[in-house]
Amino acid sequence: MSDAERPSVEALYRSFARVVHGIALAHVGPADADDVMQETFLSIQRGLPGLRDQDALPAWICEIARNCSRDWLRRRARRPQPGADVHALAAGPARDDGELAARVLAHVRSLPEAYRETLVLRLVEGLSGPEIAARTGLTHGSLRVNLCRGMAMLRPLLEKEGWP
Repeated sequence: MSDAERPSVEALYRSFARVVHGIALAHVGPADADDVMQETFLSIQRGLPGLRDQDALPAWICEIARNCSRDWLRRRARRPQPGADVHALAAGPARDDGELAARVLAHVRSLPEAYRETLVLRLVEGLSGPEIAARTGLTHGSLRVNLCRGMAMLRPLLEKEGWP
């Protein structure tokens, strides 16, 4: 791809910020999602000159976000972390809306990656199905399957705690 065809990092940020944030949120949680998002866009900026196929851009950006999230988790695993465990958070009673949202996110984060990411992009980031498909490279059929299966897996986890 020539320099004239290559989008700016600012334009990519405007188009993909919610997707990158959603992927980070699905992997590392709300406390670290912004930091992972920043690392992701720095990696995109460094790698953009080497990108040859503009059609591969959405999948490339999503994979960078996943890799930055995994790297973050590996680094975090090497040092002790204070705070609540995701599964412990999901088990106790909710005291307020923020805690309720954190517990739902904890359940979503326990799902397989494909379902977790699409659910966060749809339910948390507020992207429509066509927006998710366009920004992740998923086909509309795959996206629908991921959302339906993810919701089917999430529903019993929430019902077990007494949520309708």
